[in-house]
Amino acid sequence: MIIGVPKEIKPAENRVGMTPAGVLEMVKAGHTVYVQSTAGIGTDFFDEDYEKAGAKILPTIEDVYGIADMIVKVKEPIEPEYKLIKENQLLFTYFHFASCEPLTRAMIEQKAVCLSYETVETPDRKLPLLIPMSEVAGRMATQEGAKYLERTYGGRGVLLGGVPGVPPAKVLVIGGGIVGTQAAKMAAGLGADVTIMDLSLERLRQLDDIMPANVKTLVPNEMRMREFVQNVDLIIGAVLIPGAKAPKLITRDMLPTMQQGTVLVDVAIDQGGCFETSKPTTHQDPTYMVDDIIHYTVANMPGAVPFTSTMALTNATLPYAIKLANKGWEQACKEDSALRLGLNIIKGDVVYKAVSDAFDIPYVPLDEVL
Repeated sequence: MIIGVPKEIKPAENRVGMTPAGVLEMVKAGHTVYVQSTAGIGTDFFDEDYEKAGAKILPTIEDVYGIADMIVKVKEPIEPEYKLIKENQLLFTYFHFASCEPLTRAMIEQKAVCLSYETVETPDRKLPLLIPMSEVAGRMATQEGAKYLERTYGGRGVLLGGVPGVPPAKVLVIGGGIVGTQAAKMAAGLGADVTIMDLSLERLRQLDDIMPANVKTLVPNEMRMREFVQNVDLIIGAVLIPGAKAPKLITRDMLPTMQQGTVLVDVAIDQGGCFETSKPTTHQDPTYMVDDIIHYTVANMPGAVPFTSTMALTNATLPYAIKLANKGWEQACKEDSALRLGLNIIKGDVVYKAVSDAFDIPYVPLDEVL
């Protein structure tokens, strides 16, 4: 199979879809890999590194899309890429369709085969291709939240861990999954007073067992949430419903009750955000204020640490990419139930129910397409 690795063109996205080591494994498996020139430069992978691994370098993004059977990338295609995508071309990347109707309709129109990293799901309900970036984003959420609590950025001027004689910051993490767990670990390690909210009592019991003493757990409800947010310094939104829009758990009318300079970090922004006042931002302009509350809502947080992120992502995606290349997407998805759940759009048909529901687009059961 011919695999294409284009350069990411989303603003401030420095990751790349495959490392040179990943390219080498693809070539060893008998496939041809074309990499766009300078695609890996943001991660300190250079054209000569890819050439040594066996890749062929092409000068433009148009060349890569034009020759490839399968495109392997990091972020969803953006508008300049839409018309480059060929009918029946397999795109293996993050899509987050339920948060972007124009992207969804563009992929339907191009009749592409869209296999989304974020909905590949194993029988034990794990999301193996989302986990590595969730780990990065969760840790970054605390790191960025601590920075924007500084008065320089409009925050409350609170040090996350406090000092002897001065209490630490209070951190609320909404969601006890991968993102929430990593965010809480970082905040706890810095000495903050951390509370994790999650609807699953089973998950909260697990977290109680593994977290240090400065981490508490709570089951959320609206009354408790409204009371709790009035006295916290940093709120990290870490709620995920695979493939679907995130629920709005912090509403607009809660903001005036919060302390001035409270920081909200919405890691769910790729799926529409879990705060009602969230809107996507970029690394160049990451925050905005609503009612004196700082919102950090960068839609590609791991792009700020591209070396770590690209290595972690390729570790997870490469075995699946090789399987898709070796067997073709249809056979690979028939044999692998996790890959099957990654299929969102196939040649103009929406085959993932949450995407269909998000925009009232006709749903076609996957079995009818395969």
